[in-house]
Amino acid sequence: MSGIIAFRKGTPTGEASRHARRAYRKQFSFSQTMFIATIGFLFLPLFVLILYSFNASKGMGWTGFSLVWYEKLFFNSQDLWRAFGNSAIIAFASAATATVIGTLGAIGVNWYEFKLKKYIQGITFLPMILPEIIIGVSLLVFFAGVGLKLGLFTIYIAHTTFNLPFVYLMVMARLDEFDYSIIEAAHDLGANERQTLLKVIVPMSMPGIVSGFLTAITLSLEDFVITFFVSGPGSTTLPLYVYSAIRFGVSPVINALSVIMILGTMVLAFSLRNFLKYIAAK
Repeated sequence: MSGIIAFRKGTPTGEASRHARRAYRKQFSFSQTMFIATIGFLFLPLFVLILYSFNASKGMGWTGFSLVWYEKLFFNSQDLWRAFGNSAIIAFASAATATVIGTLGAIGVNWYEFKLKKYIQGITFLPMILPEIIIGVSLLVFFAGVGLKLGLFTIYIAHTTFNLPFVYLMVMARLDEFDYSIIEAAHDLGANERQTLLKVIVPMSMPGIVSGFLTAITLSLEDFVITFFVSGPGSTTLPLYVYSAIRFGVSPVINALSVIMILGTMVLAFSLRNFLKYIAAK
């Protein structure tokens, strides 16, 4: 009995101990287990890709560490870099155009009342809802109907079209949190509509604008289905190049380029994180 009493006296009691036991029980909850499994499922292929970009052989068997594929990437892959350059040009051009149009559209729909406002809001969701194959075929039919030659320009138009809704929604989400008293204060101080737009609304919407721009770049770089339908001779983008290379087996040079793009994305994300926090705080 004395042993039992001594054990009970040594057992921690109180609110703190109850919270500690509750946290320990939640440590291996089902939701956390599923979260870890999902993160592993998403990032494990990236680690495999990075690992095999340093493999000395082309096959899946590990034969030793080597930088041969990075050497071929930088010195013997002119067609690959040309396709990557086409993708980069189209991505930045279409993202910039979609950002300007989407931002102005979101501001106009948010602050002005007109008869077709609800219909326009519904139409903006169509490129997000419709399957990409339908958008690609419809754009191909449209370009053929107006006699527009397929090439980089048609890819640019197509990418701008399906990037618009994403920019529009991100800017609209920022505008929904907008403090309207700031606009009233600007008008009271004598600012006209143009000055209010450029010096108040656009700076306050900048986090949504930058997020929409970066999202549009990402969507454009990775798009294959729509690009496949609206591309022409001499307008091969990176996804089309990778698809054509699959017939002969994907070279580890693609792995090396993927690693470079992953590192570039990480540097861009971390460098813009503080910038987005800064403009959001303003």
